[in-house]
Amino acid sequence: MEVTKFLLGQEFIEKFNYTLIASSVMELFHQGVGLNTTGSVYKTDSGSKLEFSGSPTEKALLSWGVLELNMNFELLKRSSELLHEEAFSSEKKRSGILMKKNGDNTMHMHWKGAAEIIIAMCTHYYDSLGNVKVMEDTERENLNQLVQGMAASSLRCIGFAHKEVYEHELNDGEAQLKENNYTLLGVVGMKDPCRPGVRKAVQDCQRAGVNVKMITGDNVFTAKAIAIECGILRPDQDMDGAVVEGEEFRNYTQVERSSPSDKLLMVKCLKQKRHMVAVTGDGTNDAPAIKEADIGLSMGIQGTEVAKEIARSQLFQI
Repeated sequence: MEVTKFLLGQEFIEKFNYTLIASSVMELFHQGVGLNTTGSVYKTDSGSKLEFSGSPTEKALLSWGVLELNMNFELLKRSSELLHEEAFSSEKKRSGILMKKNGDNTMHMHWKGAAEIIIAMCTHYYDSLGNVKVMEDTERENLNQLVQGMAASSLRCIGFAHKEVYEHELNDGEAQLKENNYTLLGVVGMKDPCRPGVRKAVQDCQRAGVNVKMITGDNVFTAKAIAIECGILRPDQDMDGAVVEGEEFRNYTQVERSSPSDKLLMVKCLKQKRHMVAVTGDGTNDAPAIKEADIGLSMGIQGTEVAKEIARSQLFQI
């Protein structure tokens, strides 16, 4: 997975123009990428090469921050203090932090997550020159359309929002993250291409009579694009009823913006209809569905230990 698009303000910024971004905006991006993360940056034993750890999304963002935005991860950590963290959840689809700069003791809140959710939290946005502009309805609609276009190109869209806060704004001195009146920093689009052989594997399963379903936390536009790329859906297929949200998924091919409970519910519903169900996944959230399935498959290379332990089989070559 890698960052391939960068939306700042109302326009896309090309890599060769990153140096033209205002230093004040770049500093905030460093904070949002480097501090609001569960990943890490470290050097190998030889000390010459940087490595990135974390989920594929976190590694892609950290790699982009360090290699493209010139973010110094260690310096950022040393010069900041994390006061509060809100971990990412599949329900909220975002994570947040409250941090303090050691130099001037200013405090900043940062959120990152599903782009449409982050945009909805914002009343203003930064442009590349560092100006803060009001997000009128026209600008908001344009931003959402740009994000939809990115998602339709099978890009996973992550938004970043920022707000400076002051001591008197905290409730009785407690560090709590409010979720409104933010300024949009920008949106990045990450490409997570299908691995070689996935499309053929899906087609082989379909020819053998297997009904392949995909359950994803991505939005409807990204979900459709990825499903077509993987061969789960056909480009000329009627999408009405093929891609759905919420609990209306029992007879459908694909579910987008799902929660972990949706995966488990789908398995139970299919088994109640006397289907033989196989589930594959790599995350802790996948464990209940993998356990409930007739056949549980975990990803042997990148899967979490919870998913591996609960599965009946592991796919080591995926």
